[in-house]
Amino acid sequence: MPFVLDKNTLSKFDDTSFKAALTRLDNLTKPQGSLGRLENIAAWLCGWQRVEKPRAHKAYTLIFAGNHGITRQGVSAFPSEVTVQMVANFEAGGAAINQLCREVNSTLKVIALELDKPTKDFTEGPAMNEQECEEAFKAGMDSVPADADIIILGEMGIGNTTVAAALANALAGGDASDWVGTGTGIDEESIIRKRKAVSMAIDKHRTNLGSTLSVLQHVGGRELAAIAGAVWRARELRIPVLLDGYVVTAAAAVLQLTSKEALAHCLAGHLSVEPGHKKLLQFLGMKPILDLGMRLGEGSGAQVALAIVRCAVATFNGMATFEEAMVANREK
Repeated sequence: MPFVLDKNTLSKFDDTSFKAALTRLDNLTKPQGSLGRLENIAAWLCGWQRVEKPRAHKAYTLIFAGNHGITRQGVSAFPSEVTVQMVANFEAGGAAINQLCREVNSTLKVIALELDKPTKDFTEGPAMNEQECEEAFKAGMDSVPADADIIILGEMGIGNTTVAAALANALAGGDASDWVGTGTGIDEESIIRKRKAVSMAIDKHRTNLGSTLSVLQHVGGRELAAIAGAVWRARELRIPVLLDGYVVTAAAAVLQLTSKEALAHCLAGHLSVEPGHKKLLQFLGMKPILDLGMRLGEGSGAQVALAIVRCAVATFNGMATFEEAMVANREK
């Protein structure tokens, strides 16, 4: 029996908790709205967690890794072996994400998905068969810890900005050139090959890009399907999500083919310098928390954003109300 996404399993935002949070924010010892987006983030967390006071203590960072047959087209500056080597680096604690997780106290989990079996070159046929795609999606679902207060999603996969561009193009339309950037730092000839690969993929699979699982199967990749699965499962469990850069956002975005509200429990952690990321966030109506000129991946930008989310939680939970502090609220 084929695996089917049922949007009726998606949890709903709790307006009662959200409105109660807004009331508390307006009574804390500060001018109303003076903490800007920190207030919005705190109230948003209350709505998804269905609580009076938000939580962000139990944070899990999930990095999904996969390899891609599209690298045969010369679209990346690095060979596929680097994916395996970087996963080993994550596990040894030597990558940027390890340091960031340590600094902001987030539990890191690395989920490598058949790195010895790259997906097919999607200019020639579907990236995966139906079973492979479903297994990757379910691996993402299974990776989400049920006790998490919040999860941060990251990725590793040589060639996966080409895949992200194909997914974004499939979802939001336009030309391949609208979605293709330099990735890990490729030259102009490689950019031309990358645009051509995305354009060929969209043309070849155009009739199979109308549903979440089908688009992931035809022009996606294992780690991107797993990211989509993790986002889906987090929503079922009412766990807020911080999305990282272009690849993570593109993987999550295709869930909108199942439900237009599928990403309501997600925040964009940061804005990548990859040009397609800005376009995709605009398409999704998402405003990034940070813009630091980052383009590393690994969940690094969203990891830094976690510190901001924690500040929002700390001020909401720790500040006194005017009544508690015996401070006059407004001049009578």
